[in-house]
Amino acid sequence: MGALDGKVALVTGSSSGIGEAVARLFAAEGARVAVNSARSVDAGRAVADSLSGAVYVQGDIADPGDVERMLDAVSSAFGGLDVLVNNAGTTEKIPHRDLDAATVEVWRRIFEVNVFGTWLLSQQAMPLLRAGAGGAIVNVSSLAGLRPLGSSIPYAASKAALNHQTVLLAKAVGPEVRVNAVAPGLITTPWTATWDAEHAGIAAAAPLKRVGTAEDVAHVVLSLATAAYVTGQIVAVDGGSQLVL
Repeated sequence: MGALDGKVALVTGSSSGIGEAVARLFAAEGARVAVNSARSVDAGRAVADSLSGAVYVQGDIADPGDVERMLDAVSSAFGGLDVLVNNAGTTEKIPHRDLDAATVEVWRRIFEVNVFGTWLLSQQAMPLLRAGAGGAIVNVSSLAGLRPLGSSIPYAASKAALNHQTVLLAKAVGPEVRVNAVAPGLITTPWTATWDAEHAGIAAAAPLKRVGTAEDVAHVVLSLATAAYVTGQIVAVDGGSQLVL
């Protein structure tokens, strides 16, 4: 018996990295998983094809038409939705001191996905989540939303907004649906593969003396998806990095 036997999960941005690790762990725990990506269609289909009973749904969470189509596809394939993992996000690496590079256009592009898109999908998925027995949303935020760090100031601000969105939504939609978030520190993913200096710094400074893996985050996402008496929490998955940063 898996922790998610009989459950249906939609994991956005799950063609690689943290999202893929979550999709694979959820499937291993018995869930029927909808894998999603906005652009990496072949990679997303390959992940879905490798999981028993999974489907692939292409779509951009910042596009209202795509969101409607994605949820229709999940409902058609599985008959409902129990767990929504809002992992899809975007960033741009800009030194915090480079104020000129952090243009309003960059802010809009990042917030459009990380904040507005996450809200749109959560809002539109709520009827499906409420229809089941104990729906759950897990947002993938960032340590940058808790501490003054991250790949850019607009990115960090978007994750701080997502953290507060998580808490407010949890208060608004209980008891039918629980809403929590994970806040990963530096994690080894395709996006951070070339960040050698950052990896070395975290491995040296963090109490657990290593950079996190996508699987580290996935296990905490699973815990929040199944913890029946937990809502409105932002859980750092950072090897203790925030204790020293």
